[in-house]
Amino acid sequence: MAAELKSRSEGRTLVLSISNPENRNALGPEIYAAGVEALNAADSNPEVRSVVITGEGSTFCAGGNLQRLLGNRQKPPEVQAQSIEGLHGWIEAIRTFPKPVIAAVEGAAAGAGFSLALACDLIVAAHDAVFVMAYSGVGLSPDGGASWSLAHALPRQLASELLMGGERTTAERLHALGVVNRIAGNGEALAEALNLAERLNARAPNVMASIKELLGDADGATLNRHLAAERDHFVRNLHHPNAGIGIEAFLGKRKPDYR
Repeated sequence: MAAELKSRSEGRTLVLSISNPENRNALGPEIYAAGVEALNAADSNPEVRSVVITGEGSTFCAGGNLQRLLGNRQKPPEVQAQSIEGLHGWIEAIRTFPKPVIAAVEGAAAGAGFSLALACDLIVAAHDAVFVMAYSGVGLSPDGGASWSLAHALPRQLASELLMGGERTTAERLHALGVVNRIAGNGEALAEALNLAERLNARAPNVMASIKELLGDADGATLNRHLAAERDHFVRNLHHPNAGIGIEAFLGKRKPDYR
C-alpha cells in the first residue's frame, strides 16, 4: 500500500493522517508534498479554523524510511538534499500557517516524526506515546528543524541529551518539561486534540494568526521591535469586526460568534 496523507474534516478542523502502515507511518516525498498542498488549500478556506496532524493506527510516525535512505546512499547527494528540502518545506508551511496546528500522537514519534510534532503549535500525546530523536542511533544528524525546536524549547543540556543520546522519552516527561501540552488516555489523543482544536476554533481567527506570527518572530526580534509589532497587531485587531463582536459579547455576558 502506497504511503499517503489522508485528509478529512471534523467540523471546523482539518485532520491530516499520515498513512504508511507497512512502514509504521514513515515519511517520504509524497507525504511532504501532500502536506504542503493541504495547508495551502486550508489557508484560503475560511471554513477551516485549525489543523490536526496525526498518524493512522497505533503509531504517529516512525520518521524517515531507512530502506529509502539506504538506497539514497548509492545516489548523488543532491537526491537526499532534495528530499530533505521537501520535508523542510512542510515544516516551514506548518510554522507559517496562520491557523493553529496540533499534533495528536499515539505510539511512537521517532526521528522526523518527532521533528514534525515539534513543528506544530501544540502537542497532545497519549499516555503510552514515546518520543525519540533516533538520528544518532543510525549515524545521522537531525533534520526537520529538530535541533532548532528543541534548542528553543529546552535548556541546552536537555536538548543535547535528547539529540545526542537518542533515548526514548515518555510523553509524561515531555509534558513536565513543557513540550507536550496535553496527556490523553491511550487511543484518545486524536479526540483530545479535536476538543482542544474546537476550543481554539471558537476564538477569533485573525487573533490566532496574530499570536502565531508574534510567537514565530519573537526569537529574532529585539524587545523594541517586538513591542512595535505587538502594537501594530493590536491596533489592526481592534479595528477588525471581531473585536466589536468579542467586546460586546463579553459586556453582554454571552458567547461571541467570530467571523
